[in-house]
Amino acid sequence: MAEVGKGVNAGKLASNVQKRITRAQEKVLQKLGKADETKDTAFEEEVAKFNKQLADGTKLQKDLKAYMAAVKTMHECSKRLQDCLAEMYDPEWFGKEEVDSIAEDTDLLWQDFHQNLVDNALISMDTYLAQFPDIRARIAKRERKLVDFDSARHHFASIQKSKKKDEAKIAKPLALVERAAPGWAQGIITAHQIAQTNLSRSQAEEELGRAQKVFEEINYDLQEELPTLWDSRVGIYVNTFQSVAGLEEKFHRDMGINEIIVRFWFGVLTLSVLCIFLLLVCICMCVLVWQSREGPPVSRPPRPASSQEVKQDNIINLLEDAVVPDINSSIQPQVRGQMTPSPAYISTLFLVKVLHDYGATDSDELDLKAGDIVYVLPFANPDEQDEGWVMGVKESHWLQNKNLLAKGVFPENFTQKL
Repeated sequence: MAEVGKGVNAGKLASNVQKRITRAQEKVLQKLGKADETKDTAFEEEVAKFNKQLADGTKLQKDLKAYMAAVKTMHECSKRLQDCLAEMYDPEWFGKEEVDSIAEDTDLLWQDFHQNLVDNALISMDTYLAQFPDIRARIAKRERKLVDFDSARHHFASIQKSKKKDEAKIAKPLALVERAAPGWAQGIITAHQIAQTNLSRSQAEEELGRAQKVFEEINYDLQEELPTLWDSRVGIYVNTFQSVAGLEEKFHRDMGINEIIVRFWFGVLTLSVLCIFLLLVCICMCVLVWQSREGPPVSRPPRPASSQEVKQDNIINLLEDAVVPDINSSIQPQVRGQMTPSPAYISTLFLVKVLHDYGATDSDELDLKAGDIVYVLPFANPDEQDEGWVMGVKESHWLQNKNLLAKGVFPENFTQKL
């Protein structure tokens, strides 16, 4: 049995070697122009499309794998960043559990995104490209069978031509041989020669028919499959890009929701800190205002005197000036200084803070800057007060000079009561 198996393998090997030799000879003859070559322009165009389709699909698969590798890298970087934030976030801070939950959700989103890309894009692309090696092998087989078909066709044609030449060459010698042969042998030699020629011709014709059948079968299948495969590229490209775009949109939308949650909790934390800060600022401002009010003693504004009382005071002052004798001029400054109102006797209605700069346009107006504090004083004659205007003296002038020489009027809407 082993010897039989060896014999079969040896015969098959010899047949394959003979086929390769025959194909090599046929290709050499075709390149030298001594044998014609069967051409199929339409099929060659389909093969060119097949090669282009394979190159495009391979490039798309390579770029898709690179994209997924980048997604995986981004996932790892995001995870490290979230872990770093979780380590830096003190346990006693507000929202610690929410921060940890957000980190877990972000990690799951990255995992789902990568797995969905594998399931919906990469696997379908691998399946699409898996059919190309088999078709490419069948195209190569068709090329070989086409060479076998051309070789069998040329062999059969050469036998056809050689038959006519041989018949002309051996006709006369064969007639002489038959004449010299005994009567019982006449015709046998001619029949034998014709039988040998017919045998060679029938073998060549059978080989040609077999080669043609094999070639036509594989050629027919490829003629049907290649156009269908070429048209299928549109569907696979559309599905791949739609899957990637849809998964990206869903991933970024989910990440956006996660980001809103992050902003909310950090906003709550920031708002809490800001409220505490503003409370401290308000306390400090209240203390400063209280201290500033305690600095220059301000008496409550007296009730405005009537015009009759003002006239009586003026008459009394005139009488006093007439009765009091003149004194030495050297002591007049001291007397005037003593008559200047002291801080304890300044009559203020209220305090105001200047909101906007105001440039004085008359000699009886105050020149104010934003932030100045002004003591509002009552008018000596209320009839002289214009609507929207008040009388006052700057706090800075009062603290420095302790007199009302720099008092003047200013618009009330440029200030704010304290």
